[in-house]
Amino acid sequence: MTTTSGRPAAPAAARLRPGDLAALASIGLRTRRLRAGLSALGIAIGVAAIVAVLSLARSSQATVQAEIQALGTNLLTVTDGQTISGAPAELPVAAPGMIARLRWVIGVQDTGSVGGVIVRKSPYIPPIETNALSVYAATANLPVVAGSSLAQGRFLNAATARQPVAVLGAATARRLGIDRIRPGMRIWVGGMWFYVTGILNQDTYAPEIDPAVLVGFPAAEKYLHFDGHPSEIYVRTVDTQAATTRVHSLLGAQANPQNPSQVDVSQPSDALTAQADAQGALDTLFLGLGVVALLVGAIGVANIMIISVLERRSEIGLRRALGATKGQIRSQFLAEAILLSLAGGVIGVIAGAAATAAYARVHGETVVIPPQAWAGGLAATLLIGALAGLLPAIRAARLSPTRALWSI
Repeated sequence: MTTTSGRPAAPAAARLRPGDLAALASIGLRTRRLRAGLSALGIAIGVAAIVAVLSLARSSQATVQAEIQALGTNLLTVTDGQTISGAPAELPVAAPGMIARLRWVIGVQDTGSVGGVIVRKSPYIPPIETNALSVYAATANLPVVAGSSLAQGRFLNAATARQPVAVLGAATARRLGIDRIRPGMRIWVGGMWFYVTGILNQDTYAPEIDPAVLVGFPAAEKYLHFDGHPSEIYVRTVDTQAATTRVHSLLGAQANPQNPSQVDVSQPSDALTAQADAQGALDTLFLGLGVVALLVGAIGVANIMIISVLERRSEIGLRRALGATKGQIRSQFLAEAILLSLAGGVIGVIAGAAATAAYARVHGETVVIPPQAWAGGLAATLLIGALAGLLPAIRAARLSPTRALWSI
């Protein structure tokens, strides 16, 4: 004979579905919006910094690679070196012609620094206000070989190279307050008027041209007492790495056979890549600051969750008395911490992406937001929320229902 107890069986604890758990976790955040917002702010700042730093670095790299791909890696430059005593050396007048004889060279153009010449917009401006501008003699096909381009007007040709005619670099035009070419426009160069026929765009591979006034070699010799020696030679090679490397090794001896050690040879694309790498090293510092901000945000989340457990003991006791298990209480507070961190992470990703887009557009760079930046930021916030909310969730689950109800 089977006996049954008059005591009714305890009902099985209901399971919390993910949607119910999310709604339950959001209640604590919605009732304490200011506190939750301030706690999420630390997470948002850290994630925004990480997303922005990684995205800006990738955007800069993409822009550099696009420029290198557009301009090519087959440009070499030959410049004056130094003598054994440390004095400035001088390239021979015949150096461009000798370099052009090399087998793999397809283009040679050069510039020569014209010293002791002051550039002003008019003779009425004090001579002391030079705007740090230089004057270079230039050959007619310089933009083609150096990768420069005209923003306005025309470059020098066989006729204008012999006349007092000038072409302005991008920085020169800006410093002189010239934004467009007008008929009869002139500037005061070396004590006489030179007519302006063109303005160059900013040059990526030849930044020394930007703050310069370019005149023809014959005009520089006739009007500015130039000695005719080139100071920088731009060399285009066959577009293969092997040809560029081979020409690079021969340029010193070809430009100055008597003193090849007094010639400096460089590849502008390498300098551009090195500049991007140096910027990447600086980005690492800001990335570290973003990680620190994330850690501070994690401490803030842990703090608010501990306070939340202490303030909501009556709620915890009432839920336990109504049948909620320790696991459900623990899941509720853990989900609340994760939801708080995730909200800060989403705001941070949006802010970082917006900052990247704004900066890149202002500086004319390609906007690139790598998936690992925003995905890594969100993953970090989930991990931080779980770790920061684990201890408070365990403490909440361990509260005795009877002692918790005493606080009501």
